[in-house]
Amino acid sequence: MFNKILIANRGEIAIRIIRTCKSLGIKTVAVYSEIDKNALHTKLADESICIGPAKSKDSYLNMNRIITAAQLTNADAIHPGFGFLSENSKFVDLCKENNITFIGPSSEVIDLMGNKSNAKNTMIKAGVPVVPGTEDPVYDAEIGKRLADEMGYPVIVKASSGGGGKGMRIIENSTEFIEGFNVAQGESVNSFADNTMYIEKYIRNPRHIEVQILADKYGNVVHLGERDCSIQRLHQKMIEESPSPAIGDELRKVLGETAVKAAKAAHYENAGTVEFLLDENGDYYFIEMNTRIQVEHPVTEMVTGIDLIKQQILIAAGQKLAYTQDDIQIKGHAIECRINAENTLKNFMPAPGKINAVHFPGGFDVRVDTALYAGYVLPATYDSMIAKVIVHGSNRKEAIEKMKAALDELVINGVETNANFQYSIMNNPTYVNGEATTGFIKDLLS
Repeated sequence: MFNKILIANRGEIAIRIIRTCKSLGIKTVAVYSEIDKNALHTKLADESICIGPAKSKDSYLNMNRIITAAQLTNADAIHPGFGFLSENSKFVDLCKENNITFIGPSSEVIDLMGNKSNAKNTMIKAGVPVVPGTEDPVYDAEIGKRLADEMGYPVIVKASSGGGGKGMRIIENSTEFIEGFNVAQGESVNSFADNTMYIEKYIRNPRHIEVQILADKYGNVVHLGERDCSIQRLHQKMIEESPSPAIGDELRKVLGETAVKAAKAAHYENAGTVEFLLDENGDYYFIEMNTRIQVEHPVTEMVTGIDLIKQQILIAAGQKLAYTQDDIQIKGHAIECRINAENTLKNFMPAPGKINAVHFPGGFDVRVDTALYAGYVLPATYDSMIAKVIVHGSNRKEAIEKMKAALDELVINGVETNANFQYSIMNNPTYVNGEATTGFIKDLLS
């Protein structure tokens, strides 16, 4: 087992990892930018070390500074959390070169699954259903237009190295294609320094379903059920739940088995998420695999009772999975609401500032993952997510009622948040009836 783990991240996920490390008797090192000097993760870790100025490229994305911090503190492993360097294969190789264990998959797997074209082709060979589209990369708008015309509209143009909705455009007809393709490709070049694009048939208002998997070094792979992540705005998830209200036992079993097949095809190791689109006919299609822990992982933990961060650490340390598929049981229903510092009345504009007072909800099966405290100054430099409220109930109706109570109790004074907007969704008949698709928020705001 590791003696000391450096957490190459900040905010609630850094604190989440620190807490699991403490439960395992592992020392922790927090890294922080100059603006994060007073952040909560620096106070909870056993050691903390500054890695540079506020801008991410000079601190949390600076690989050499993070490796140096690990060496100076004698950390023998690094947990990347999500975002930042969590899916950067160069960073994984750099860890390996310096005899530091990266808690996650290999650089080869990250490269394979991070490139959407290669990932799609890998799934096709493995017999995993994929959204119909181009198998080879597309670099030229005119060539792309000919392919899209043959495929039929609407189509979606995606950056091969994209994520978070960047480098992505839905194109409704042939006349819009050239402009849409060029805009998406320009975003891809600016965000990922990559002009590689591909084109898929666009599935209107699907469900966004993802399956959590765990895989060890010895070829053992299990799935931990699915999460429904359909409530999203501009491709950014807002509410997640497990299990999905749209899936029955038979499809759940098939999706889980398909996710395991996908992980084995990629020779995957550690925690990962296989993402699918589910159309109105009940047909499902692989869209991508996230090679890291997900923001929404707590809902899976709530329904399975399994600490996913702990499993990541144990797998990276060389231990075999402690679970077989038969050991994993889905109990009850869990919901997560992402609380963002943003003004929902001003097009969800980020709203940083000083936190004057906070009160977090509690009670049976209520969990809040956050790095906030009274007096903390929330910087404008990073992501606007400031907390995650997670609840568990014996069924979906109970979980919704519990979430309403939790959001009603939540107090964050000093900055605008989306908590009231989240509360309104919990009362929306479409959501309550389990009928919301990825078009739900767009329709709600139109």
